[in-house]
Amino acid sequence: MSLKTRLATFDDVPQLMKLIALSVRGLSTDYYTPQQIESALKYIFGVDSQLITDGTYYVIEKDNQMVGCGGWSKRNTLYGGDQHKETEDPLLDPAKDAARIRAFFVHPDYARQGIGKHIINVCETAARDNGFTTFELGATLPGVPLYTAMGYSPVKRVDAVLADGEVLGILKMQKQG
Repeated sequence: MSLKTRLATFDDVPQLMKLIALSVRGLSTDYYTPQQIESALKYIFGVDSQLITDGTYYVIEKDNQMVGCGGWSKRNTLYGGDQHKETEDPLLDPAKDAARIRAFFVHPDYARQGIGKHIINVCETAARDNGFTTFELGATLPGVPLYTAMGYSPVKRVDAVLADGEVLGILKMQKQG
């Protein structure tokens, strides 16, 4: 499979939002209720514009179609789009903090074809190039098998209680680089 990887731009945001919704609705149904999925799309899942500003969010294309996205962060937020944050994130110290692996979404028609692994490899390499040696993420339940296969270990549950009372299962995971 020939994949094109590039940094996301603010012009990509409308298409990213569509991809995120397709991914969550298409790949989460075995793990979350319809109410949890819609609530998560409203309150958590979305584009984190800080990742685009920082130049750490990637778009994956196949045949000129956006099939995946994901990034890494040198900031404190573990998960969530703009609607989940209130202020700009403080910077992490690569000497003592773990880089955050963030906001991975794959188009359901392209799931389990290596796109998630590709994005993780791109992100981990970029984070290493910026001095990080440990990686951390907030895995939604559908992502846990991929992250486990990529060497991440569970640290603890960090379930999110959403504004409407729904609870979204999230597992904090970590990997030594």
